[in-house]
Amino acid sequence: MSDTPILTITGLRAKVADQDLDILMGVDLELRAGEVHTIMGPNGSGKSTLAKVLAGHPDYEVTGGDAIFNGQSVLGLEPNERALAGMFLAFQYPTEIPGVSIANFLRTALQARLEDGEEVDLFDFQDLLLDRMKLLDMDPAFAERPVNDGFSGGEKKRNEILQMAVLRPTLALMDETDSGLDIDALQIVAHGVNTLREENPEMTILLITHYQRLLNYIKPDAVHVMVGGRIVRSGGPEVAVELEEQGYADWKDQEGEGVEETQELGQGQEEEEQEEVVTA
Repeated sequence: MSDTPILTITGLRAKVADQDLDILMGVDLELRAGEVHTIMGPNGSGKSTLAKVLAGHPDYEVTGGDAIFNGQSVLGLEPNERALAGMFLAFQYPTEIPGVSIANFLRTALQARLEDGEEVDLFDFQDLLLDRMKLLDMDPAFAERPVNDGFSGGEKKRNEILQMAVLRPTLALMDETDSGLDIDALQIVAHGVNTLREENPEMTILLITHYQRLLNYIKPDAVHVMVGGRIVRSGGPEVAVELEEQGYADWKDQEGEGVEETQELGQGQEEEEQEEVVTA
């Protein structure tokens, strides 16, 4: 691991775009190359919002602070520019894209990284895709299916990790990738992530989860507790074990009523987003 921070977040504040609804209330966080950091917290605490703000989701507006990725502030960049810089977001609720096969989607994403006039070699791409699908125990025929169209929850999450495996990001933001996975699928996904880390030890991961069980397979360097749009505690893997045993009640009580209101508003926003995806 490098001592150089790959991502430095200072005083980051954000709200729902076009609404007076603050979600992030001053987040400070630093990740070094090759590290795995986990963020845990109750529903509506701002975990998913943080990932989306970093990725440039248009539903949120940054109102303060900064996020420096590889020495450059990303807040003024478009989402595609952040992706080209090496940032990747594995969605909690992946979007369906009817009519576009997984293979074409990934080949187009790789093509976007090349200079004008360069082309992705189709044979090299096919070999890469099949190798990555084998890593995740996926049927090769899966590559011809439309992106997430008609997929089960587990298939959608596995497809997110397939994209990550093909694109090999510098920074992977994994937003509750474990939700909706049974134990077998969870182990396969975790094995895929761990293999990617072995192949690229400099890849950094910000892992958002509610549960400690994923951390049995993907070992974090640090665990952070987010409540009310702030990180209220940081420590090692033992923090996740304590949360699993004790829950978040003590932290909520310490932060007070203002945090409870923020959580309720934030949770409402997350539920609206989930409903949009389900009915899309």
